[in-house]
Amino acid sequence: MPYFRSDLKDKKPSKISVPIKKRMMCLNESCLNPYQVIKQQFLAKMEEIQLNRYLSSVTNDLQTALTSYINNSLSKDNVLWGNGADDLLYHIFLAVRENNNSYAVSLAPSYFDYKTFSAMVGLKMLFCDLNEDFSFSPEKYLEFASHPDCRLAVLCNPNNPTGNLFSEVQLLQIIEALPEKLVLVDETYFEFSGKTLADKLLQYPNLMLVRSFSKAFSAAGLRFGYAISSAENIYELSKVLTTFHTSILNQAFALSLLEHQDIFKAQVQQTIKLREELFSTLQKIEEVKVYPSATNFLTFSLYERTPDFFKYLLVNDFAVRDVGSHPCLQNCLRVTVSCREEVDAFVSAVKQFLD
Repeated sequence: MPYFRSDLKDKKPSKISVPIKKRMMCLNESCLNPYQVIKQQFLAKMEEIQLNRYLSSVTNDLQTALTSYINNSLSKDNVLWGNGADDLLYHIFLAVRENNNSYAVSLAPSYFDYKTFSAMVGLKMLFCDLNEDFSFSPEKYLEFASHPDCRLAVLCNPNNPTGNLFSEVQLLQIIEALPEKLVLVDETYFEFSGKTLADKLLQYPNLMLVRSFSKAFSAAGLRFGYAISSAENIYELSKVLTTFHTSILNQAFALSLLEHQDIFKAQVQQTIKLREELFSTLQKIEEVKVYPSATNFLTFSLYERTPDFFKYLLVNDFAVRDVGSHPCLQNCLRVTVSCREEVDAFVSAVKQFLD
């Protein structure tokens, strides 16, 4: 039909395609249901909210709580939230596009939906390949990003799906070399690494961070994320968002999570401990190659037996993620570090398959 953009003709609708299994260890979700944790407090808050109104005091309360969580030196003008980190990523791609020659740069392999969002808004995407050890060359990256048509430099840290953390020195090298470009650092998994560039935001006006409540706050189904940058950048980004961009319901739940953040911080620490235990266990199995991670997942390989193991897991009611499409992740899978019971069951499945 002639009603829609011709460049979208061959694009498929964006959707996640994963099998539904008893043990969902493929989407990096938490085993902790946040509603059960904060149910009473959330419902009490909702008693005071009038959903027949567009505006609510919960918005100001959330701005204060979220800014405090990020960094007390920032103000509400430095923060903008949306319906998940994906929603904000999409709108950032939309906001930076200048013309048909505009493009963004990302490392590869990295978060697969960067390519999706760029296609949605008509922004070209170029990729700088990681080295075999998942490191990257800032000099090579800058060759891609320094071109006048480059509008956005994207870095996922910690990186998904490799799980590794890039050094602050390398990230700052990129940021400092591109003062006329927006450098977007995706910190969706930062709570599991403890590393962030939030304290550098006021120093670098071209820096923007995006974070999510899906991982550390166990709220994947909530769809709440936020961007952090200079007040000027946040103002420009807000121009491509609708007026009532997130519901009062979402805001109230996010506020309740922040008011009980100690519970979720403890959950993150448990996940980190479990991640290191699983890494150590898999590392001791000769037939398995596992990579260090600063996230809530591990990437691993059973070499040429990986495809058969993937099928074995499906038959035994496990869902993990096949991330082997990039050459440096050939025969690799990604497994979520969720809870003790699921991790123990996964280890048992590995050992039974190899016996």
